[in-house]
Amino acid sequence: MNNSEKFLKTISELIENGVLTSKDIKEELSNDLKFKKDKIFNKLNLVSREEFEVLKKIIQKQDLKIKKLEKKQRFKKVKKS
Repeated sequence: MNNSEKFLKTISELIENGVLTSKDIKEELSNDLKFKKDKIFNKLNLVSREEFEVLKKIIQKQDLKIKKLEKKQRFKKVKKS
């Protein structure tokens, strides 16, 4: 008998004896999945929505500055010609 079969047999026995309810199993699985999700997110080094929005605004401001500088530079080139 492999580990998963032993695990399922143990759980079924606990349910049959009334020690473990389906609600308990649901909560345990939910907690386990949340933990695994958090672990994956931490590995991926994801940023929060707030951090993303702040960086997005900074980039937009920088983009505007770059466009203004490019226009100035083009205007100077046209003026010299």
